[in-house]
Amino acid sequence: MSLNQQTLLVLDFGSQYGQLIARRVREQKVYARILPCTTPIEVIREINPIGVILSGGPASVYAESAPKCAPEVFELGVPVFGICYGAQLMTETLGGKVHAAKNREFGHASITCLGKSPIFDSLPMELDVWMSHGDQIERLPQGFQTLAKTATCPHAAIANAARKFYGVQFHPEVVHTPRGKELLRNFLYNVCAARGDWEMSSFIDDTVKSVRDRVGTDNVVLGLSGGVDSSVVAVLLNRAIGKQLYCIFVDNGVLRKDEFDRVVNNYTRSFDLQVNGIQAGKRFLSELAGITDPEKKRKTIGRVFVEIFQEEAKKIPNAKYLAQGTLYPDVIESVAAHGGPTAVIKSHHNVGGLPEKLGLELLEPLRELFKDEVRAMGLELGMPETLVWRHPFPGPGLAVRILGEVTAERVKVLQEADDIVMQEIHSSGHYRDVWQAFAVLLPIESVGVMGDERTY
Repeated sequence: MSLNQQTLLVLDFGSQYGQLIARRVREQKVYARILPCTTPIEVIREINPIGVILSGGPASVYAESAPKCAPEVFELGVPVFGICYGAQLMTETLGGKVHAAKNREFGHASITCLGKSPIFDSLPMELDVWMSHGDQIERLPQGFQTLAKTATCPHAAIANAARKFYGVQFHPEVVHTPRGKELLRNFLYNVCAARGDWEMSSFIDDTVKSVRDRVGTDNVVLGLSGGVDSSVVAVLLNRAIGKQLYCIFVDNGVLRKDEFDRVVNNYTRSFDLQVNGIQAGKRFLSELAGITDPEKKRKTIGRVFVEIFQEEAKKIPNAKYLAQGTLYPDVIESVAAHGGPTAVIKSHHNVGGLPEKLGLELLEPLRELFKDEVRAMGLELGMPETLVWRHPFPGPGLAVRILGEVTAERVKVLQEADDIVMQEIHSSGHYRDVWQAFAVLLPIESVGVMGDERTY
């Protein structure tokens, strides 16, 4: 990210919508960054945000263990926008009062705006919104006024216009608040004076420059999978450092039909990449023999992959960096796993601890991007839509879609079935309508008759 890039900071109080808030901000061409609410004020000052959004969260602000942010956030001199818990925290911190509502408000509601406000600019006086809270603002802090109410929520939106502090007790970031994007846009442009200069083309230029500056004359190793993330990383790094990038693509024996040849040929011809294709299917299948437990399959494939990758990476001269397709949600979830307020859904991990085992430094050029932004980058880099919009495919490949032992014969059956499924979804025109689709090989045999004998 360039030094003069404006940043909107989202402080996370454990909201299930934290990442969605940041994505909605970025959709308005403003760069958003998520940090835990416990982030020290010195770090926040260093970021120098144009504004701060306080996320929602499951706690009650008056509870003893309720998450808090540094009170100096309200002394930064920048606009602050509180969403649900964030609005209640702002209220309590600045001298107001929050209490438990008689009934938890969850679901659709209609708010009535009580007058003009920068955040409700060009919006109707009556708005459909999505509520999700068990507490309500009871008394406003000094200098605040009520901007909107519902039949059961007297302070559905509040503001101290002089200090550019705003709060709402509904969720503008979700699709269930139909005009919530406009409200967020109003905060960004009417209140924070955003320039709207978060552009993928400029992000690519900045990243290319930073990669060149960091890598210098050293070489970079990338484990290519054929998926969206690693493919975009490969094409981006190829633009930055060209032949200093070495891609390793390992055939683990459980890829899709013809996937190995397709990846090696397409990436070397279409993208002019250096791809070292390693056909190790027999080695993987030998290690998988007799294993039926799904987790053991994953661990076995991961272990063998690391072994092979290590062997091949050591052959690359002057290699100093290992490139990975780490995305922003991975970074956020790693923070959550190490003491942040957000509940951990999955922990991010580097593949088998490869950087440490290889003695390489990590290079993660996509770590500031969400998945949809990675796809946008791919298109901006000239990659075909068929690749950019490819469905996710698990690292352990078809092995996790085979119930029971993984054998060459069973892999072949599933490859053929999977190929038929993909052809049908593409030909129907529904490939982009679904997130993921696949065939599974079940250990079930049906009885039939061949000649005079029973067959399976």
